[in-house]
Amino acid sequence: MGILWGLMAAVMIGLVVSQLLRRRGGIRQVAPGSPDAADPADYGFMLQEELDVRLPGPDQDLLDVMAVVQRNQDFTAAAQLLAGTGKETETRWERVQAVAGAAALEAQQTPRLGAGWLHAWRSQQPKDAGGAQVFAEFLVQQAWRGGGTPDEQRIVLEEARDACDQAALLAPGDPVPHITHLAVARGLGYSQAEFEQLWLKILDTAPGHMGAHLAGLRYWTEKWHGSREQAFSFAEAAAARAPRGSLLAALPLFALYEHVPEVNLVRGFYESEVVTKALHGALFAVHSARPDDPMLAHVRHLLVFFLVRGERWSEAMRQLVHVDGHVGAIPWTAEPDPAASYAVYRALAVAGYEANGGSPATLRH
Repeated sequence: MGILWGLMAAVMIGLVVSQLLRRRGGIRQVAPGSPDAADPADYGFMLQEELDVRLPGPDQDLLDVMAVVQRNQDFTAAAQLLAGTGKETETRWERVQAVAGAAALEAQQTPRLGAGWLHAWRSQQPKDAGGAQVFAEFLVQQAWRGGGTPDEQRIVLEEARDACDQAALLAPGDPVPHITHLAVARGLGYSQAEFEQLWLKILDTAPGHMGAHLAGLRYWTEKWHGSREQAFSFAEAAAARAPRGSLLAALPLFALYEHVPEVNLVRGFYESEVVTKALHGALFAVHSARPDDPMLAHVRHLLVFFLVRGERWSEAMRQLVHVDGHVGAIPWTAEPDPAASYAVYRALAVAGYEANGGSPATLRH
């Protein structure tokens, strides 16, 4: 995200997290094994190598199913899982993404054999909505992961667009094919008018869907097809109409993340009014959301990022105790090594917390 933080990460990733000194009022490195060192393990946090980069939070049913699918190269368990996962839910969207992601990774690692179970799913059960949705998302992820030429990427995205249309026909009222289509629209460069027509389909089927809004927000960012002003307008409008308990109140924080300038690396920026306001909205959303909301972990992970940069150590620690163990979320997945990136921020949070008098005994779970 910037030169200063990049250098810090490069240094700290190569260190054991217990090499951070607890010192009231500041943090500095100490020698390995120092009795004064802050150690994330004291809080029950997982070792970096144990962190799961596949999901933002726990979904044991999904992990169990995918273990069976990939071990047996048989799609049946995945088809049954999605058949039992209600449409219009955040959980269905997350599961479609995860199953497609597993298939895309297989195909990337073993091009000739990988993801054979997904192709079998589509050929043997062409009318299955779950399989159609996974295949459309699989094509999108292949386009982004493939590393081909722009023309090759465009061909895959055009195939994904057709797959989205087919999936939508198989499951009327299900927003998942339209959410996948949002990524296609971004990649193919739909005009703003074309994108807004697609967005209306989301509003017709699932107007409060957080995953859909996160996908839609990216189109409006200045790095894609909009501007900072349009992205914030989109996010703030969604937050303003969000009912109590909705995580849409956190959307401006995601818009802010997409537009953090590289030069704003100092603490002052992260204590600014715009950041404080976005953090307030996200913290409010987290406090009022259902504990089992599958999108809650996404918001908590981004909160860790901003709270650590603002040196709000205690608040960062309260988010970490809820998400530790799973790191498959922004901002970590935007880095080459998500687990290492997360571990750096976690280590800083622990050291900062203890430097200001905190301890495992004072941290409320």
